[in-house]
Parts: sequence; structure tokens; C-alpha cells
Amino acid sequence: MWKFNEDFSFVRQGIQFILLSMIFLIVIGLGGDKFYGIFGENNYVTIHLMMEILIIVVTMAISIQTWLISPYILSNRVLYAGALFLTFSLIEIAHALSYKGMPFFITESTPYAATWFYMLGRLLLSIGFLTIYFVKEKKIKSTYRWFIYSLPFVIITCFVVIIYAPTPILPPLVIEGEGPTVLKNTLQYTAVALNLVIVVLLLKNFKKVPKIVFLLLGSSIYLIMSDYLFTIYQDVYDIKNFIGHIFELSAFYLLFRAIYFSSIEKPFQQLIDTQGHLEKSREKMRYMAYHNEVTNLPNERFLMELLNRNLYISKSQKAIIAIGIERIPAIKASLGSTYADQMISLIAQRLKNVLPEKYPLCILREDYFVVFIDEVNNTHQLTQLSQQLQLVMEESFQIQHFSLNSQLNIGIALFPTDSYREEELVRFALYAMHEAHKMPTRIRFYESSMSSGMTERLLLENDLHNALANQELFLEYQPQLDLQTGQIKSVEALIRWRHPKKGWISPGVFIPIAEESGLIIPIGQWVLETACKQVKRWEGAGLPPIKVAVNLSLGQLFQQNLVEMIHDVLEKTQLEPQYLQLEITESMTINIDHMTAILHQLKALGVTIAVDDFGTGYSSLSYLKDFPIDCLKIDRSFVQKIQSNFTDKALVDTILSMAKHLQLKVVAEGIEELEQLSYLVAGECDTVQGFLFSKPIPPNILQENYQTLHENAKCILDSITTIEG
Repeated sequence: MWKFNEDFSFVRQGIQFILLSMIFLIVIGLGGDKFYGIFGENNYVTIHLMMEILIIVVTMAISIQTWLISPYILSNRVLYAGALFLTFSLIEIAHALSYKGMPFFITESTPYAATWFYMLGRLLLSIGFLTIYFVKEKKIKSTYRWFIYSLPFVIITCFVVIIYAPTPILPPLVIEGEGPTVLKNTLQYTAVALNLVIVVLLLKNFKKVPKIVFLLLGSSIYLIMSDYLFTIYQDVYDIKNFIGHIFELSAFYLLFRAIYFSSIEKPFQQLIDTQGHLEKSREKMRYMAYHNEVTNLPNERFLMELLNRNLYISKSQKAIIAIGIERIPAIKASLGSTYADQMISLIAQRLKNVLPEKYPLCILREDYFVVFIDEVNNTHQLTQLSQQLQLVMEESFQIQHFSLNSQLNIGIALFPTDSYREEELVRFALYAMHEAHKMPTRIRFYESSMSSGMTERLLLENDLHNALANQELFLEYQPQLDLQTGQIKSVEALIRWRHPKKGWISPGVFIPIAEESGLIIPIGQWVLETACKQVKRWEGAGLPPIKVAVNLSLGQLFQQNLVEMIHDVLEKTQLEPQYLQLEITESMTINIDHMTAILHQLKALGVTIAVDDFGTGYSSLSYLKDFPIDCLKIDRSFVQKIQSNFTDKALVDTILSMAKHLQLKVVAEGIEELEQLSYLVAGECDTVQGFLFSKPIPPNILQENYQTLHENAKCILDSITTIEG
């Protein structure tokens, strides 16, 4: 913008100057006779010589300047322009020496020679400019300039030979006492016409380089003015002749300015601009090195340098508050980086709005924030601040058509109580943050016992990345008994991990790790595909059709291609959709708008949908009428206390009654005792599963013992009938 304003100001001033020159030209044209011989007849030779010397100096300077820069620019156009001005300069020298009143080394000077030298130079200049304009620009060898710059000397030699031939070859252009001849005026107007063509061509390119083009336009206009004056003057004493030389000198000065600007001033300004850009780039690179590009918050490098400078200045207690955002890896894995980045950015803004300016907020990795407190009065102060930070998460984050929720897990480490080094202090705060989800408040101060546990967790996460590829994960299936038919018509697929060194790892341990790290997406897809393939294998082995229930994680439900992925799995495994049941937990139903759309799309595939752990969540029961649900699964915690806890018994009765009225199937989990089974049979529960019938078993064991499982189930059901009877 500054450059544009500068060019515009320059052009505006130039236009004003040209207009004043034209007014001056009109005044001279109207009152020229009054200024005839104003400088004295004996002084005109000296004045003319001075004008010509100035023109020669300017044009020679242009030529020399072009010669000096040509080895660096290596442009044929630049070289031709330099040679053109050298030619014109040599012609001007001949013109000055042959002017009336000047001695010449061959013969006495005459208007004939001086006028022809001027006219040839003038035409050569216009024709040369047009030629250079239409020549295609290309790079040339530096040695080529010697050949080009030798041509002006050949041309001037030819002109001298022709003009000073013993017998005049060319007709006179000026007649003493009468002024210019018709031929002189014709040639002069030809030069004017050529200059007008140059003006038109320059105007077409005005927007590209306004300053240079305007200088060239001004030069062309002044040359046209000088041409006009040289066609109407009477003799050398006419003021029009003098003014014509003034305009001619001005034209060459503008040409010199144009070439100087394009070859020296403009490159120098570009160099300055480049240095400015480099400086800005350095500042930007430094900013990027110390800030996160998504949130513009200071990053880990900034934090460590800040701690190094400020941690040891005073003996006051200091603290690091580490803030973890739940579900970010799952959102990134399912919805993509764009949604995750937007949510992180919104969370960062909310946290900044709560934190006092004196507490710097930094970001580590993609979902960890850190606050540095340089003076801690008491731990209650830190707890209060952490609670204020958690409050900002209560309102949902509206990102495009998704309404997303999350919680903060906050860990706090104190200096110098917990650590004397900045790296350890941050690491210990992160340890506490990872343990905070186990606390009701989700706020936890660092304890030394956390270090070993956190190290173990990180090692497990690292091993989990390779578990799928190394075939360490496998599925077991727990039979589900249909109480109306006494048949095993469905099973639940349950994932297991056999670590090569640590042995069996509980799903309660590695599933949360998979959720937080985003690994739940590929693992969930593997579980789904493996379970569907197994059902088809059982069918091929002669077993009756079996429905398999597969749990969906929250991360999967926000996976953009979830419906497409399940459709592809069903097609790939050739499993009929009615033999696949997808189970969601009640806590997933908070985001009703998103869940309604996804579940209806899944239902359209032909699969059945169940709500797992029903009764343990805190969601509104309104989702039962909004969601296309087929089945409710009563959590084992209610079933196991049917006999001993009146509240749990009442909840089970309520669920059974509500499901019956809503025409939903009910599956009861965790059946371990006959009394529990008896109660559920009496309550007309549809399906049960638990250790009373079978623990989760490998698929080959289920296939081999399918008939035995049925016989055992029949015996158990018969024993209940006997007891009731």
C-alpha cells in the first residue's frame, strides 16, 4: 500500500509539471517574437554549446550506466538501449561541433551538417525505442556487449562520411532566414508520430511499473514538444529553438531517471524490501518456533525457557498446572484434525478468558495445556483456580453441526516441594493430570507414587500401538441365552490383550488408553470385522445363525465414515445385517442431535442397536423415544444385588416394565446365581448372559461345545422350573 501511494504521489507531481510545461509552451508560441535574440546574438553559440554538452553528458551517462550494469543483468534490451544512447551521444557531439559558429576539423560548420546530425539522431532515437520494445527479451553473453557497443562508432562514421561528402548527397533541411524546409518538418513530424506510438504502447503497460512508465511517458511528451518547436522556429536566435533544446534536455534527463530507477534505484529498493521481508520472516519463524499455530499460545520451548529464567529467581513457592482435555484424540481420529483443532482453539480462548494475565498459558502437544504460577500462597488458591477452569467446560462447543462436550483433568506440581528442575516439574504435573480422572473432582496434586504408575501407562500405550499388528489382540465370545426358547441365539464379542511379556492385560486398563490415544478407531474396526467373519465361520461349520453384539466406543460414534465402514464390513464378510448388534453406552447419548442422525443411518443398514449398561448413566430418558433402539442391557451391578438391595430390585423391575411397554428387548448381564436367573425369568426378561451359563470363551471352544452349552443351559432352566414348581 505504501509503495502504491508513493508511485501515485510521484505520478501526480509529474502530471502537474508536464501541464505547467505545456502552458509555458503555449505562452512561448503566442509571444515568441518578443523574445527573439533575447540572449544577444553573440551568446547563442555558447548557450547552444552548453545545452548540447548537457545533453551529451546525460545520454553518455545513460550509455555508460547501461554498460556497467549489463554484465549483471545480461538482458539484450538493456544492452541495445545502452548502444542506442551511445550512438545518439556521438551524433550529438557531431551536431554540437558542426553547429553554426563552431569550427570543425574538416570544413567550416554549416546549418546543413548540424541539422542533419540532429535529425538523424532524433529519428534514430524513436526508431530505436520502438525496435527495442518489440524485441523479445532474452539473456545474452557478457562478451556480446563489446560487439553491440562497437556499432555506434560504425554508425557515426557512416553518417560523417555521408554528410561531409564533397558533393552533398542529402538535401538541406534548414534555409537561412526562412527556417525549416518541408522535408525537415516532415522528418520532424515523423519523429513525433513515432513518439505518439511509443506513448500509446507505454500507456498499455502503465499499471505494471507506473513510475518507470511515467518517466518514459514524460520523456516522450517532452520530445514531442521539442519536435514541435523545432518545426516552427525561424533561426538559431529564435527563442523557440532555445526552448526546444530545454525540452529535449528534459526528455533525456527523464530517460536517465527511468533507466537509473529501473537498474539501480528499484533493485536497491527491492534489496531493502527483501531485507525487510527477511527480517519479518525471521520474526515469524521465531514466533512459530515459540508458539503453537492452532491456538497461537506459547509452546513447550517457550515454557522451558520461561521456567529456566523465572523458576530460581526467588525462594517463593511456584506451581505448574497441567490441563488435559478428554476426548481430543478420539475426536481427531473420528472427525478429523479440523474439528479437533477448532475445539482446542475454542478451549484455549475460554481458558485465557479465565486466567489472570500474570499467569502464562502454554500448550504442550495437541491436548495438554500448562499454566505457570510464579507465586503460590497456598494450595487452596490452586484448587480454586482449577475449579474456575473446569467451569468453562460446562457449556457445549458448537463446531459446525456438532455439539461437542469435554472435561478437564488437572494435575498440579509444586516447586520446590515436588521437584527442583523445570523438566521434572512439568512431567510431574502431567503425571498428576493423567491420574486426575480417578478423582471425583478431576483435580489432583502430584505424589511420588505416580511416577512409576505413569511410566507403566506410557509403556503400555507404546506397546498398544504395535499390539494389533503383532496379533496380540484377540476376541472371546460370551453366549447369550434366549429365555423364551432356551437357545443360544446371540453372543457378545469381548476384546482381550495377551501381552508378550506382561501376559493378560485387563480391558479396563487398555481400553481407556486406546480411547485417549485415538487407537480405539483402528482397534474398533478390527473387532467389528473379526466378529462378523467369525459368525460366518460358525455358519459354515453348521451352527445355527448367531447374532454377534459388538460395542461401539464414543470415538467411533464421531468417526465421519462410521456408517460407510460398517456397510463395507458387512459386504466384505457377507454377513446379513440382522445378525449384527451394535451396542452403545448410555453416557454416549448426551449429544442427542448427532447421535440421532448416526443411529438412524446405522439402523437403515438393517443392524440392531442396544444400549449397554442401561441405568448407570445420567442422560434423559427422552432418548428412548428419539433413538431407534431395539434392546436395553441391564448392567451387572444391578443384577448382582437383586436379592440384597431393594433399590436395585426396583430398578430392574422398572427397566423390564418400561422395555415391555416400549416393545424393546432386554438383556441382563452378570448372571451368576440361580436366584438371579429365577427372578429375571419371572420378570419376563428376554435374554441373559453370565458365568452361570458360560464365561467368555474362544470361538473354537464355543463351536466345539455348542451342543454342550445348550444342554447345560437346559439343565439350569429345568432346575429353576423345579424350584418354582
